[in-house]
Amino acid sequence: MHSDLQFRINAVDRTLSSALQNKIDHKTKPLGALGRLEQLALQLGLIQHSLTPRLHRPHILVCAGDHGAAKAGVSAYPQEVTWQMVENFLAGGAAINVLARQAGISLVVADAGVNHGFGPRDGLLDAKVAPGTANYLEGAAMSAQQCATALQRGATVARDLAASGCNVLGLGEMGIGNTAAASLLTHCVTGLPLNACIGRGTGLDDAGLARKRELLARALAHWRDRDEEALHILARFGGFEIAMLTGAMLAGAEAGITLVIDGFIVTSALLIAHRIHPAVLDYCVFAHCSEEAGHRGQLDYLKAKPLLDLGLRLGEGTGAALAYPLLKAACAFLDEMASFESAGVSNRE
Repeated sequence: MHSDLQFRINAVDRTLSSALQNKIDHKTKPLGALGRLEQLALQLGLIQHSLTPRLHRPHILVCAGDHGAAKAGVSAYPQEVTWQMVENFLAGGAAINVLARQAGISLVVADAGVNHGFGPRDGLLDAKVAPGTANYLEGAAMSAQQCATALQRGATVARDLAASGCNVLGLGEMGIGNTAAASLLTHCVTGLPLNACIGRGTGLDDAGLARKRELLARALAHWRDRDEEALHILARFGGFEIAMLTGAMLAGAEAGITLVIDGFIVTSALLIAHRIHPAVLDYCVFAHCSEEAGHRGQLDYLKAKPLLDLGLRLGEGTGAALAYPLLKAACAFLDEMASFESAGVSNRE
């Protein structure tokens, strides 16, 4: 596999930076008084190359997939919960459904590789590569071709959304065992100690956490021809949902979409995307810092500052849905707030 899967991402054009900063600084407030909201407005303006950025047709893409290693005991929940939660998404009853509705965001649920036959279903995008990955405790989770297929299917979703007018995309996931996969990806990309990347996931007790650490150390030791190539790491330990998210991020950035990054698992997909195309980071807004062990390390590695810290550890894109109103607020103050001059208010000069 090569890392040039036809993605051409340009670094954000910063020629408007001073004009945007000047506009922000001359609003009726002390310099910097809106804090992170000002930085967010600047970033959105740069991504859209506009002094009046607008958010159109916001979507959250939730990719679901199963992991061959899940049956070895890396999760507190049985693998069947993946397809059962997809049914919950389709019925509108999960946390992400509630929060996306509340924020006015459309939801796309994609079956990237769930070990279940859903058949044709309203509201479910069939992107299934296979009914779950292989067990990375024994070999590669996916073949090079399967990994490329998942990337391309994620890219297709992002390109289709961009063509329909969407310019802001939140990213979420569902997959029993995927915090374990994300821990391995994070260790391999960042070089953080493996145990620093391993958390309790869906709620492992101390014995379960110890078992998870032992299993993941064994999986790592079993990869004898280990290398640093991003797609080799992804194919070895990733899930189809993680690979699909990686493709969606790369194609989304290529199309100039603002990407709202959720928690630990979504950020593990971004670590792969970033290694393939570092410029993808220009298009990323980091929604929150998760409670899952390793997420802070991921954010530090990417030099990312999350908008929220609410103790979340659910996934599904819930952090992205909660952060989206802040993006709307950033655009609104930049567009609607009076300047000192227009309001006739004396500036500090």
